[in-house]
Amino acid sequence: MAFATGMIRRAFSMSTTNQAVKHVTVIGGGLMGAGIAQVAAQTGHNVTVVDVSEDVLKKSKDSIKKSLERVAKKQNPEDEKARANFMTETMSRLSMNTNVEDVAKSTDLVIEAIVENLDIKKKLFSSIDSIAPEHTIFASNTSSIPIKEIASATKRLDRFGGLHFFNPVPVMKLVEVIRTPETSDTTFSTLAEFGKAMGKTTVEAKDTPGFIVNRLLVPYMMEAVRMLERGDASAKDIDTAMKLGAGYPMGPIQLSDYVGLDTCQFIVKGWHEKHPDNPLFNPCPLLDKLVSEGKLGMKSGEGFYKYNKL
Repeated sequence: MAFATGMIRRAFSMSTTNQAVKHVTVIGGGLMGAGIAQVAAQTGHNVTVVDVSEDVLKKSKDSIKKSLERVAKKQNPEDEKARANFMTETMSRLSMNTNVEDVAKSTDLVIEAIVENLDIKKKLFSSIDSIAPEHTIFASNTSSIPIKEIASATKRLDRFGGLHFFNPVPVMKLVEVIRTPETSDTTFSTLAEFGKAMGKTTVEAKDTPGFIVNRLLVPYMMEAVRMLERGDASAKDIDTAMKLGAGYPMGPIQLSDYVGLDTCQFIVKGWHEKHPDNPLFNPCPLLDKLVSEGKLGMKSGEGFYKYNKL
């Protein structure tokens, strides 16, 4: 009897999740959330951006509009009417809301793009788990927190996965689609197809630290910082060597500044706490020192390098 009930439940789950995503709810109106919402609206999806702050939502909408104007100009440089139609149609598919419960009642996919804090993410998903329709898939855009730990706050482990977009979302072509052991094949396929429908190239990743890109990228950046700490080479020479010797568009020290030194520190600290025996995840004293001094990279005007703040 239990076996039969399980089979029925799995069959129901597959039938309700095997569908195209038509309405997307993006929770978080910051840089990543706005970028995800923009591209989703551009590619024909109805999108609602949710944030607790009206001010954030206004800034998000303004940012999306400006970005879309650049896209329209690039796509139709000589056709003003086509640009206007593109803007009107895309913006008509975009809405803003401060009430996540209301939006969650009728959506196909929820993408969370809020602060990198496990407890806050769990609280969010727990609050809408019983409200969202049975077929609704939940996904997190986290870059460092295990998807399974976030999903544990819900009763839809089979309908929970990761969609890791990269900044800036309208430009970067990759989306990592992350599956936990509980993520159903149908859920994974739906998420992957959604990524492709947004014009992105998707790759499958297991729910391991950093998934694919950050698992390779963050230790690489931290090893460059350790070289700097040891006095093996200067920041400029490390960056020049990797750009000209390995063909990278940006050196690892400069990249750390671009990502944000506080973000790098947060990721490494979290991984080190969970995997203390892995030397690749060891903290970097120089990184910690700069963060403690408020030198966070490009966004603060100074990190390993100094920048002219606009």
